[in-house]
Amino acid sequence: MAGGVLLYAMNLYFTAALMPSIVGAIGGQAFYAWVTTGFVIAAIFGSLMVSRILARRGPAATYILALILFAGGAVIAAAASRMEILLTARLVQGLGGGLLAGLGYAVIRTALPATLWARATGLISAMWGLGTLFGPSLGGLFAEFGLWRWAFGLLALAACLMILPARSGFRGTGMVAQGGALPLASLIILMAAVIAISVSAILPIGWATLAALGAGGLLLMGFVVIERRAVQTILPRLTWQPGNPLKWIYLTVAALSAGVMLENFIPLFSQQLAGLGPLLAGLLGAVLSLAWVLAQLYSVTLATSAARARAIRLGPLLLVLGLFAYGLMQQDGSGVGLVALQALSLAVAGAGIGLCWPLLGVAAMSISADPAEGGKAAAAITTTQLIAFSVTSALAGVLMAAGQGSAQSAATLVSLGIAALCLPGIWFGLRAARGS
Repeated sequence: MAGGVLLYAMNLYFTAALMPSIVGAIGGQAFYAWVTTGFVIAAIFGSLMVSRILARRGPAATYILALILFAGGAVIAAAASRMEILLTARLVQGLGGGLLAGLGYAVIRTALPATLWARATGLISAMWGLGTLFGPSLGGLFAEFGLWRWAFGLLALAACLMILPARSGFRGTGMVAQGGALPLASLIILMAAVIAISVSAILPIGWATLAALGAGGLLLMGFVVIERRAVQTILPRLTWQPGNPLKWIYLTVAALSAGVMLENFIPLFSQQLAGLGPLLAGLLGAVLSLAWVLAQLYSVTLATSAARARAIRLGPLLLVLGLFAYGLMQQDGSGVGLVALQALSLAVAGAGIGLCWPLLGVAAMSISADPAEGGKAAAAITTTQLIAFSVTSALAGVLMAAGQGSAQSAATLVSLGIAALCLPGIWFGLRAARGS
């Protein structure tokens, strides 16, 4: 379960480091952004299908299907001779990756006893931290030696090896969700919203950008309206019940996920403003993930409801404080002292994520005694996370362009912009903790 999430997370950051080498080898720079965007959009669709495929095939067969899709996409990517082929490969990989990421949470309820849910959720969510910690450095290593095709081959091999434990690891584990008709109306409008917001990042700054962002926002509001009224829904029906905390749990997860996306930009900012080399810049970017993983080691040991509620309240606050502090310290010609303070602020932000992330997962899967609803609620954590990733990435791209070529302006706008996106998470966390 943890390995599937690690494969997804490693691949996401792995490919970002490989892309300059890939473009140099096969061309297609005009499609640069869509290599990641296409993967994430396909992954969102894959995560939405978790509950339905589980209902028909069970966890072992669903994992095998996800791993085959992921490995197949990686093999096609390794053999790609044109950017169009690589984009197709990334769509296939995204479907498998979305299934793997959603399965990690969805089958905890039936595969493990309730006493292990917090530790299992902590371990699985720590894989996102490990992915951001090691993915860029490993990708950079392969790129350094011109072995980007071998990098995708390694991912395919890892996915194939995981098929063996997937076949035997879920014996005796029952079905975790009920099937149903595909919620086409919700699915179409959600995909349209993600695509509209993603397109805004590649449009020239101006009215076209605002129109794409506005269209995406309206479509997201339309998604909520349809979900509240539809019979077949993407999110559990409990999400929209008055007084139920599930909506606040998902919104808190979204705010934390938005904060994670800053890590993609930290190495760039530190090289441009502080003159750090690639290795030190990568290490600075890894501070957030390292603090995230370490904080989870503490949070999963919290035994009382009161202690867990305090952690959920405190986490978003630490994240926002750390990100705002980092954003305000973006300065051209940053010295060692300022870089050290930036590292401290990123550690505070990462600790905020790790402090409450696994507890939110347990709160979601414990929301109902019905295994079907609990499994669906857990799987939707990944869907929420991926949507937040794609939206934040697109908005960050817009803010980068708004910097108009100034490294300091771009770094400040992106950092403070992401911090502002996370700010409502403080309120969401309070509501989630109160309801849970």
